[in-house]
Amino acid sequence: QVQLVESGGGLVQPGGSLRLSCAASGNIFSINAMGWYRQAPGKERELVAAITSGGSTNYADSVKGRFTISRDNAKNMVYLQMNSLKPEDTAVYYCRMRWGNGAYDYWGQGTQVTVSS
Repeated sequence: QVQLVESGGGLVQPGGSLRLSCAASGNIFSINAMGWYRQAPGKERELVAAITSGGSTNYADSVKGRFTISRDNAKNMVYLQMNSLKPEDTAVYYCRMRWGNGAYDYWGQGTQVTVSS
């Protein structure tokens, strides 16, 4: 079993920054993909950014140039640096880890990010 624990959410003013962290523990396969998703009230969960164990990344168009995903494979950590935050970035942010073409797929409990003045 794998556990994912997110941290770093909170309340921030528009234009501000936050850094989310996700710690993975348990029986983790070294070759995996990790990512951040978000879900706003009344909306479906959507991909924000993802990164493979080899370092390849992809981003939602809405966050390109503002958010940066990174990971520390030795520590089984993934991070999301969020800059120039907008009110529309308000959501619960979830960490995800998967491998084996989706056969192994784990989610964290989520952390709330609120962007408001």
